[in-house]
Amino acid sequence: MHICKKNRIFAAIFNIMANRVLIIDGDISLSTVLSDYLESRGYLSRAASTGKEGLEMLKTEHWDIVMMELQGVGMNGYELLKSIRHRMANIPLIVLTNRADREDQMRAFQLGCDDYQTKPFSMEILICRIEAILRRTRAAEETKQRVFDMQGKLFDSIHQTFNGQHLSARESDLLLMLCRNEGEVVDRHKILSALWKEDNAFTARSLGVYINHLRGFLRPAGYEILAVRYKGYKLVTDVTLKI
Repeated sequence: MHICKKNRIFAAIFNIMANRVLIIDGDISLSTVLSDYLESRGYLSRAASTGKEGLEMLKTEHWDIVMMELQGVGMNGYELLKSIRHRMANIPLIVLTNRADREDQMRAFQLGCDDYQTKPFSMEILICRIEAILRRTRAAEETKQRVFDMQGKLFDSIHQTFNGQHLSARESDLLLMLCRNEGEVVDRHKILSALWKEDNAFTARSLGVYINHLRGFLRPAGYEILAVRYKGYKLVTDVTLKI
């Protein structure tokens, strides 16, 4: 295989498996340095210079953690924090800011940030903070509900059954992701990263096959899996569709 082609394939796999960090900060020079450092430590990082740009990137792409400034992002930093938390209740969020006042820190935590780091800061310590938050996030994910009463039909992801019918391991894992986020769009890249470990035309087609197979189980039980164009999939009930 040609070396350039190998590098492109390796880069694509790395981009899917690496933790994705979004930086929202009007200080472009700092964002660039921080992004370069994160990538040297195995993260995939991108920067937005305004809150509006950051919110758009959150809407269209999957991220594992957000770092944001409260100032210089083209809008009120607290409103930005509030908007992010409203849209994505569980995404880890670190405030990186020049504001060191106790009141600023208390307000940021009250609005839902997971950590608050004042500038200047140590890059090494920041990485430790990121890794600690991601460890807690993964641990919380592993202890989430695994059995669901779906309008009288029982989905048991532990025994891989739906209403007494056996599911394959991948079908069960896929339905578990959808059930844990019922009514919300589950990012397609996140699904492929978690279940297939790579995102390409083949795995995308395979995901479509599994989605259609699950629909055969779910529709008689009053559920539907909606495909949300360019984003992912959403599990809803027939009642929701009729509203």
